[in-house]
This record gives sequence, C-alpha cells and structure tokens, in this order.
Amino acid sequence: MQLVVLGLSLSSSWGNGHATTYRALLKAFAARGHAVTFLERDVPWYSGPHRDLPDPGWCRLAFYEGLDGLREHRALIARADAAIVGSYVPDGVELGRLVQGWARGVTAFYDIDTPVTLGKLERGEAEYVSAELIPGYDLYLSFTGGPTLGLIERRYGAPAARALYCSVDPDLYRPLRRERRWDLSYLGTYSPDRQPALDRLLLEPARRRPDLRFAVAGPQYPDDIAWPENVERFEHVGPADHPEFYAASRFTLNVTRADMVRAGWSPSVRLFEAASCAVPIVSDVWEGLDDILVPGREILLARTSPDVTGLLDGTDEAARRRIGEAGRARILSAHTAAHRAAELEGFLREAVAARAAPAAAAVRAS
Repeated sequence: MQLVVLGLSLSSSWGNGHATTYRALLKAFAARGHAVTFLERDVPWYSGPHRDLPDPGWCRLAFYEGLDGLREHRALIARADAAIVGSYVPDGVELGRLVQGWARGVTAFYDIDTPVTLGKLERGEAEYVSAELIPGYDLYLSFTGGPTLGLIERRYGAPAARALYCSVDPDLYRPLRRERRWDLSYLGTYSPDRQPALDRLLLEPARRRPDLRFAVAGPQYPDDIAWPENVERFEHVGPADHPEFYAASRFTLNVTRADMVRAGWSPSVRLFEAASCAVPIVSDVWEGLDDILVPGREILLARTSPDVTGLLDGTDEAARRRIGEAGRARILSAHTAAHRAAELEGFLREAVAARAAPAAAAVRAS
C-alpha cells in the first residue's frame, strides 16, 4: 500500500504530541511492508534546533511551502492508495479540499484532537476541518473512542468513524534503572484547560509537601506561574530523553484537557509512553480510562491534592513496582504501535472495500 500523510509535524516534537504519535504509528505501518510519505508544512517553529527527526529512515519526509508548494505533490497524492490529512494542519480546510479533489484512492482525516475539534465545529470554527468537509473523507480516524464515534457519523455525516488511539514504540520507551530524582513528574505542553488539573494534582501537593520533589517538563508555560521551590522545571525534554525522564520519577502524572475529560475515551500518547516505561501513572479520572488500564492494578487515580499525597505516601516500593510492571504488560499486549498499524491497515482496507461496493453492485445490476 502507498500511503501519504499530511500531518502537523513528523520532524519536530517541540510543543506537540503529534510527532511521537505519527512516528510510532508510521514506523510500524512501514514495517508491515507499506510505503509511506509524510508531507509537512515547513514552518519556523518546527525547524532549526527544534527539528529532532529530520530523516526518519523508515519513510520519506518532504516539506512544502504553503498550499502552492503542496501542488508539487499532487501526482503523489493522486496515485496513493490512501491519503490521510491530520488535525491542526495549517490551512487544513483548503488543504483537505485539494486532497479530496486530487486523490484517486481512499481519503481519511486523522483527528488527534477529536474533542477539541468537535468543540470548534459546534462554535462554527473551521480551523483545520469543516462540517462540510467531513463527509468527503472516506474515513474519520479518531483519537477518541466511545460514543463520540457515533456522534461523528450522525451529526457530521462521516461515512465511517473509527477509533485509532495513540500508541507507543516499545523499542524506544522501555524501563531504565536510574537514580530517583522526583517523587512525581509531569511531561506535557502547557494548555490553559489542563492547567487547573496540573495545579490540583501536582503544584498543590508540592506546596503541601516541601519534603517531596516534583518536576514539570514542557514548553509554553506562562511566566506568571508561581512554581514551588521543590518543583524542577524543564522547558523541553525531547522524545529520546523521555524514558530517562520517566525512570527518574517514582510516579508520573497524567492530566487531560477539559474537552477530552468530558468526551471520555481519549487517552493521551503520554499515557502509553509512560506505562511502557513501567513507571506507575497517577491519572485524573475520566470515562473510558478503565478500557485502557485497570485502576488500582495498572494505574492509580486521583481527584484531589490529598489523593495524590496519599498515593505518594501510601504506596510502598513493592506495590509501586508491581503497578508499573502491570501497566507495561497491558500496553505491550494491546497498545503498541504494531497494534495500531494493524488496525490502521484494516480500516483502510475496509474503506477501499466500501468504495468498491457501489461499483460492484452497479456491474451486477447491469
């Protein structure tokens, strides 16, 4: 299969979780014998020192300058068996129209931000996809599962909405033995609707417990945040250093954007990556999480600051290791990039068959 993906970024993980999601998925998809090309808008904030994967090796990576530059790849898109447009791609609506017009194979929209996207659509915002564009995609691949899939089909006319959760490359995210530097860490880009949960589940516990050590890694946090003295800050930790970061933590925190909490069934890529490193995760609570990891056995849940400090104080080393190892085992059994690549292949073949069915029926009728 020849696959073309037009996504936010493959080359740079700076300030986004899309890059590691695409890297794991497409590397595994290529390993199944498929040819992959990733087309990325060349923008200054993902270039230079922020471009941490300029040559993937397992797929072709090409950059284009604006929509006019994309036209240079028209023939490639036309002859591909499938073309996937990702969420948050610049000029995504017009780009999607071009891809739908050029492609002769299956077209799909891969939404790595589904609840945020649906909120934008409800407000009439068409930043990277529009309500009019969705029915033109043969397949809507969604970061979010559960009831949201039916809503996308009913309200927006998607021919087929399928959950394609994030995943992890276990060759890159693996357990390491390192000196423990922090009792609880968090890795993630700043988001205003995620900050209240971060404050409640990490900053407030840090204020209450100056004897414990904490860390927050990620860009774009405002300068006016009052970080407690026992919270170590990192502006950016690249994917190659994620396992080291997790290994230095007794526990790591997962917090979820408000739209995704409301929708449920929206596991972050960081959830899979941290669990694959066998580091116990303390997570906020949302519906569908127990479909991914079993609370109390493979992941720990917290709603309040005392919940967090209680887990940090009340989980002995044997239990901590047991939870981390159980979480890793669950991820390896169902949520690796190889699992997702097989799912993606199945969804694309299903879409190919759905496109062929009307033509076959017409031939039979004649």
